[in-house]
Amino acid sequence: MTTSNFSRQKIYQGMMYLFLVVAAFISLFPFFWMVVSSTNTTADINQGKMSFGTALIDNFTKLNQLVDLPQIFWNTAKVSLLGTFLTLVIASLAGYGFEIYQSKLRDKVYNLLLLTMMIPFAALMIPLFSMMAKANLLDTHWAVVLPSIASVYIIFYFRQCTKAFPKELLDAARVDGVKEWQIFVYVFFPVMRSTYAAAFIITFMANWNNFLWPLIVLQTPDMKTINLVLSSLSSAYIPDFGVVMIGTVGATLPTVAVFFAMQKQFVQGMVGSVK
Repeated sequence: MTTSNFSRQKIYQGMMYLFLVVAAFISLFPFFWMVVSSTNTTADINQGKMSFGTALIDNFTKLNQLVDLPQIFWNTAKVSLLGTFLTLVIASLAGYGFEIYQSKLRDKVYNLLLLTMMIPFAALMIPLFSMMAKANLLDTHWAVVLPSIASVYIIFYFRQCTKAFPKELLDAARVDGVKEWQIFVYVFFPVMRSTYAAAFIITFMANWNNFLWPLIVLQTPDMKTINLVLSSLSSAYIPDFGVVMIGTVGATLPTVAVFFAMQKQFVQGMVGSVK
C-alpha cells in the first residue's frame, strides 16, 4: 500500500468516525435532555437549563399525586404483553402455514393480505370503532388488543424467516410420526427462537407506544395507558414539564430494558439467522 493510499484510507476512516459520532450525538441528545429535564423545574426547563437539578423527587411526587402510577403502568403492561403474546402466536402460525403448506390459493391470499398494509389506519378507525361498540368492548383493554393481533407485517416477517428454516427437520419429524402441532411447538419454535425474540421486541414496543387507537376507545381514567396520561398532562393549560419529563422517562424505561435484554437475539432475528 502506497503512502497516498494509506493517507486516503485514514482520512476516510476519520470522516466515517466523525459521522458516526455526530449521528450518535443527534440520536442520544433527546434522551439526555429528557433525563436532565426530569430533574429540573418547569422554570428551569423553560430557561433551557442543561444540567441536572434537584427537583427529581418533587416531580415524581407530583406525578404520583396526579395519577395512579401503579394502575397506569399495569394497564400499559397488560395491553402490551397480552397483545404481543397473541400477535406472536397468530402471526407465527400464519407465517409458518403460508410457507410450509402448499395450496393453489396460498400466494393469492398472501398477496391480498399484503395489500391491506396499504390501507391507512385512519380509514379503519370508524369501522373498528363501530365493531367494538356493537361488541360492547368500548373502554376495555380488549378493544385495544384485538385489532392489533393479526399484524400483517409480523406475518410477513415470520414467513420470510421461515424460508431459512431447514425443511429436512420437518421431513424427519413426520417420518417419526410426530403430529403437525407437535412439529410447530417442539421443532419450529426452538429453532426460530431468535426470530420470536426480534418479533417480540418489535411488537412490544409498538403496543407500548400505541397512542391513537387507545385514545379513541379508552374513555375512563382507570383504563388509560401511560401515553394517554402523558398526553393529558402535557396538554394542560399550564403544563408542568418537569412532571411530564419524569413520566416520559418512566414510560421509556421498560422498552429500553426489553431491547437491551434481548438485543443479541434481536440482531440474530433481523438477519434471519436460524439456530
